[in-house]
Amino acid sequence: MNDLNALDQAALAPYLEAHIPGFGGLSAIEKFKSGQSNPTYLLTAASGRYVLRAKPPGQLLKSAHQVDREFRVMKALAATAVPVPRMLHLSNEDSPIGRMFYVMEFLDGCIFWDPSLPEASGNEDRAAIYDAMNATLAALHDVDVEAVGLGDFGKPGSYFERQFGRWTSQYRASETGTIPDMDQLIAWLETHMPADDGRVSLVHGDYRLDNMIFAASEPKVVAVLDWELSTLGHPFADIAYQCMQWRLPHASGFRGLGGLDRSVLGLPSEEAYVDAYCGRREIAGIGNWSFFLAFSFFRLAAICQGVYRRALDGNASNPEKARTYGEAVKLLAALAVDLIDNKI
Repeated sequence: MNDLNALDQAALAPYLEAHIPGFGGLSAIEKFKSGQSNPTYLLTAASGRYVLRAKPPGQLLKSAHQVDREFRVMKALAATAVPVPRMLHLSNEDSPIGRMFYVMEFLDGCIFWDPSLPEASGNEDRAAIYDAMNATLAALHDVDVEAVGLGDFGKPGSYFERQFGRWTSQYRASETGTIPDMDQLIAWLETHMPADDGRVSLVHGDYRLDNMIFAASEPKVVAVLDWELSTLGHPFADIAYQCMQWRLPHASGFRGLGGLDRSVLGLPSEEAYVDAYCGRREIAGIGNWSFFLAFSFFRLAAICQGVYRRALDGNASNPEKARTYGEAVKLLAALAVDLIDNKI
């Protein structure tokens, strides 16, 4: 069976040598197992190691998999306090692999897949890792988008209303069956949409622990990755999304913090984490927290439904794992309905 995600090394090598200064001697291409959206590869060459990230093969949903946006935002952030890899090249759609891709530098470091941080040396180390993640998020939301050339990276204002429309549309386009909790959640969000408060920041869209690389020797963020969903939007979407993920069961495929005692592990409570973020950004607090959390559950569920549909259609980045995302949609919707019913 042909792997649709396999890359033609013989065709790719001369192209990269022609477009990336100093690149030479491509000897191996290895696809990273993680990630469901855009297939990502480690390139090993005589000139060093690189990372290539491409659109997936096959027919794609409109506005999804925009690797050119990822490339643009990371290139723009190179001059800011937000750590990102160095961008090396962005191809056109008619590239040697038949779809758009970009190449960036490979960075050594640690990716923590389990938010309980079993690898950490102790509670002090775990607390410092979470604090570094918090500081990086605050720095991201403080970026002057006009100064870095991202003033047109999204439409300012009405972020949640626009995102709700986008993800409802994408969910319906990839729907494979009726999920009552999802329908209830969509109806609740529509009727509880907050008025626009004028806050606009660059938002990551998928800000979580395993989308960043930490230094191997200290609790320092070396790079924030996976910017596909980034746009100009409301900063509270990012912090709520991160806290939503921590509410997911640790025993689930999401490996959240739900069911774990954070205080025993030395991890901040949700309230303390939000307070630290607000302190760094000099804001009084975040009201309407239930809406922001419920919206985060909805959006992630819509994304998961898209992954599941691609698996059924045969063009998912990681097909075997992707099929489990169908159950994940039900879990997310159920947790969100519990949240809005009980205000937990």
